[in-house]
This record gives sequence, C-alpha cells and structure tokens, in this order.
Amino acid sequence: MCGICCSVNFSVEHFSKDLKEDLLYNLKQRGPNSSKQLLKSDVNYQCLFSGHVLHLRGVLTPQPVEDERGNVFLWNGEVFNGIMVEAEENDTQIVFNYLSSCKNESDILSLFSKIQGPWSFIYYQASTHYLWFGRDFFGRRSLLWHFNNLGKSFCLSSVGTQTSGVANQWQEVPACGIFRIDLKSAAISKCVILKSYPWKYISRENVIKECVDSLTQISADLPKIVSVEANEAKLYLEQSVVPLNMVLPPAAFETHCTDISRVPPIRETLQVCLTDRHMKEVVQQFIDVLSISVKRRVLYLPRDESLTSNVLKTCDKRASIAILFSGGIDSMVIATLADRHIPIDEPIDLLNVAFMTKEKPIPTSSNKKRSKQKNHCEIPSEEFSKNLAATADDNPDKQLSVPDRITGRAGLKELQAVNPSRIWNFVEINVSLEELQKFRRTRICQLIQPLDTVLDDSIGCAVWFASRGIGCVVTQDEVKSYQSNAKVVLTGIGADEQLAGYSRHRVCFQTHGLEGLNKEIEMELGRISSRNLGRDDRVIGDHGKEARFPFLDENVVSFLNSLPIWEKANLTLPRGIGEKLLLRLAAVELGLTSSALLPKRAMQFGSRIAKMEKNNEKASDKCGRLQVISSENLSIEKEIKM
Repeated sequence: MCGICCSVNFSVEHFSKDLKEDLLYNLKQRGPNSSKQLLKSDVNYQCLFSGHVLHLRGVLTPQPVEDERGNVFLWNGEVFNGIMVEAEENDTQIVFNYLSSCKNESDILSLFSKIQGPWSFIYYQASTHYLWFGRDFFGRRSLLWHFNNLGKSFCLSSVGTQTSGVANQWQEVPACGIFRIDLKSAAISKCVILKSYPWKYISRENVIKECVDSLTQISADLPKIVSVEANEAKLYLEQSVVPLNMVLPPAAFETHCTDISRVPPIRETLQVCLTDRHMKEVVQQFIDVLSISVKRRVLYLPRDESLTSNVLKTCDKRASIAILFSGGIDSMVIATLADRHIPIDEPIDLLNVAFMTKEKPIPTSSNKKRSKQKNHCEIPSEEFSKNLAATADDNPDKQLSVPDRITGRAGLKELQAVNPSRIWNFVEINVSLEELQKFRRTRICQLIQPLDTVLDDSIGCAVWFASRGIGCVVTQDEVKSYQSNAKVVLTGIGADEQLAGYSRHRVCFQTHGLEGLNKEIEMELGRISSRNLGRDDRVIGDHGKEARFPFLDENVVSFLNSLPIWEKANLTLPRGIGEKLLLRLAAVELGLTSSALLPKRAMQFGSRIAKMEKNNEKASDKCGRLQVISSENLSIEKEIKM
C-alpha cells in the first residue's frame, strides 16, 4: 500500500519542486517505509511525482519508478491474481515492466483488465506526453483529483487536504474505468480533456453493458475547463467479474427451508438447510473460494524475524494480520478462515472498538412489552441470549458494554474453541468523547473528505480508531496496554452488499419481491466504490496499514454473482437466518455456533458512536462535525503519534 501523488502545472509561475506541506504529510502517513519525489519537466508543463511506500511484499521498491525511456509509474495496489508475481517479487516492478512493454492503448487496457486485486495507479508515458490513471473496478484503493478552476494545474493523490474556510475541491476519481490526459495538448489549449476507457462486460445476452457512471455525470462535477470524452477507438476494459445472475424462480418455487420459515432462529434451523445436497455443495464451494481469497491476503508478507525465531516464545510474537472484529458473522468467518492459513505460532489481532457512552447498557434480555410488538421470529435464540448475558455480566465497566463489545467477547470464546492453540489478541479499543472530537478535528475529517454525511462521519471515525489498534488486551491474569503493529487489516465489507444483509434489502424484498431484490443488490455493488471503499482506504491507510477485503475478491464476487438470489439469501426466513443465509450456512460448516445466528448490526450502532453526540440526525444528512482544520494546526497533527 502506498501514498501516491502527481501534481501537474501548466503555468510557469506555478512550477514548484515541492508539494504543499500538509499534503506531503498526509501521503507519508500512508507510506512510512520509503519516500521519494521525481520532477519531470517539459516546455509546456511540469509533473511532480511523489511516492510513499508501505512495504508488504518482495524487495522494497521506492516509488516513483522510472525506466530508461523516461516513463514514470506510481502504484498503490496488490496483484493477487491475473498476472504472475512470485512470492519474493515486488508487484510494483512487475506491473511497471508489463506497462513498459505495452505497444499501444489496447495493450495497456489488456494489462489492467487481467490484474485481480485492489489498485489505483498513475502512469506517465514520456513519448506521447500521456498521463494515465484510474482505480480498480470496485474502487478498493483511493484516488482523488483536484482541478484548478483556471486550468493552470491539477493534482491526483491518494489523499487530499482541507483548509479552514475553503470549500472542498477534492473529488474521488470515479471507479468506472481508467483515464488518459494529453498533457501537451492540455497545456496549449488550456483545457483538460479526460479520455475515458470504461469498464464493460459481455452479458449473458451478449449485450455490451457500460459502467454505471455516464460521461455526463462525471463531467457535471468538474470545472468547465475540464471535459470527459469517450476514447476515439471505443476501447474498454474487460470486467474481471461475471454479471449478476438475475434469474427468478418458477412461480411455484419453494426453497428447502420453507418449512422452517416460522420458527425462532436457532442453530438447528440452519442444519435443516444443510440437509439439501445441492445447497450443501454450494456452501462448500463458497467456503473454498472465500478461503483462497483470505489466504492470498494473509500470506506473502514480510514477517519480522522474531516471528520465525525458535528461541522466542509464541506469547512474545507479534501479529502480522489484524481483523476489524465485532463478533458478527462477517468478521467471525474471516477470522476462522484466516486461522487456517496464518502460521499457528503467530497471533491474530482482533480489533474491537467501543465508544464510551453515558447511557445505560442495552439489556441482554428482550423487553416484554417490546417483544409482544415484534414477530416472534425476530427474537434472538435462547442459547445466544444466555451467552450474551454471561459475557455482559463479566464486564465491570458498564459504560463499555456496547453491543459490539459483548458480541466480540462471545465471538472470541468461539474462536478459542475452534483453535485453542492460537493466540487471539482481543484488543479492546475504548474511545472517549474527548478523544473522538480531538482526532476528528485534527486527522479524521480530512481523510473522510470529500464524503461528508453523518454516516461517513460515524463509520469513518469508528474505522480510524479501530484500525489504529491502540487499546488493551484482557487475559486471565491481567489487563495490559496493547498496540497492534499488524500492517494488514482485514475487513468484512462486501458481504452485506452481495448477500442481502441490510435491513433495506428486507424492505425491498417485501415491497418488490425477488426481482426488486436482485436490482437492489446490483445497485449496491455498483456504488460501493463511492460510498465506502475510498473512504475506508484513506482512513485505515492513515496508520501506515493496508485494508484488505476478502469478500470483494474478484473470484468471490464472480461466484456469488453466478448464484441465483435464493441460494444467497431467503428473506422469508427470520432475521438472523434469512439475510446472508449462505454465509450463515458456511459458518455452521466451519464449526461456529452462536455467531452464525447474529442479525446484522451496523458498525455505528454496534460500537455506539452514533449515540455519542447528536441522536436526532439522519445518516444521509450533511455532517457539521466534519469541519476542516486550518493549516496552522498541521504542527498539532505532527505531534500526535498514533
């Protein structure tokens, strides 16, 4: 993972050998192992390339990299499949070697169509004066652009900056393809033309389907001196995932789980589904493809020598992998599969965040009056309620008995039962209101930007504190301070979007049936880059750590897209079973128990950050707390060492 940036100036008086101090600082936060800048000048323009590397594989390769022809490459990505990268090789150099050998536009598009894994890149082609850039299909790596309204300069960067009193001018580069700018032409005409090479795929009906973002939508958000045009040759990137299976069942169709649709969610109800041979095979196929995805994301890391030392005791070794961990079904399955592939003597950090609230902790047993108003299918299993009650009683600090802390501790016990030989570091990250407000003001607000809603604030802050990994670990003997040094952070994002995990999916199904649910899931994946992934990459990357998303591996998405909707979810079944049914069945097959029945709880509610300040806000409201810092506060930021 890296912080990459290219600042382009078309006006001689704007030529500069350095980036602004605050932007450089933000980039260095992302890449602590190597920093380098490279200046390329032409009669008509100047390009300042800045690369900051978090070293994760192969030989440390400082960026930007340049070849003998003057081509320059900045890469913020991971090649997990598609092109060959050996375990000891660095993928930055491999991808650049391929790029340098490309003879035309088609070769470049073919290369990026093949790469599987998260990426954003900037590539300067010296002979043509072309600047290429873009993000992967899902937008798993952040890339922003900022255009000067007078056409004198523009900047591409992994992360932006904000100045007090100045309207935000950074925007996310749409993850709808890659773009090319003719710098020489732009310098002469004083107009920037973005040539678009969109993602497309051949659907089952052999109809070309374009990216959701149209050219007019992109152009509407840019200054008038910037325009977006389709490339003249009508070339495109071939999407590396199959289209969503929109097939609907016959009118008389009944699932093998229909007979249990009116019983409370207990583990046995999932066992009934697994008696169907076909469904059991689908579940195993899903486990296999997700396991490979997790394996690719936890191996081939530069593990500290102490991790392989026979002298050092296992209890003294450090984790290379951390998981954003609520104890919910997504993080539990990821943790269980990670346990299969990470060396047994290496700990795994489970990062669990709680925001200290002054309200009373949520009761573990249901309120009787409220229970009568709900369908009996909504009531958690008796087994799970007892488990949560016991866990909550063990916690002396009721202020921190937030839902995710309770389920997290229960999940820890399950994982310890699955593999008692593993050291599971359950890192309790406790955040006060004062700490939240301080770091939001000095760091987090400018990472979340250009997104600006209440939901972005809640999730962005929760993920920032969780991935920072500063908290404590509770053992039988003591409570000790702990800071996770793991460079890779696994997150479960993508499961809800593909497996109908959100409450809105149930509402959609009840209103529009399976056809409407299919369309909703198709829309979820289409917008995930702009709603979630760029923000999360910027927030996690600020700690010099890399976010990895096993549920958004191309092969996982293709497998899930190939299945009919009724094999992924069955929303005629109660909460805690019907949504993400396929994942719950996989959890049972993996040996998990109570967590397989946990209904979806959004991070902002599970961690209780949504209750910290205002309670009357809507998630889609613009958040007034995301106010930008003034430039004089940069010195304060530098004193804060996370």
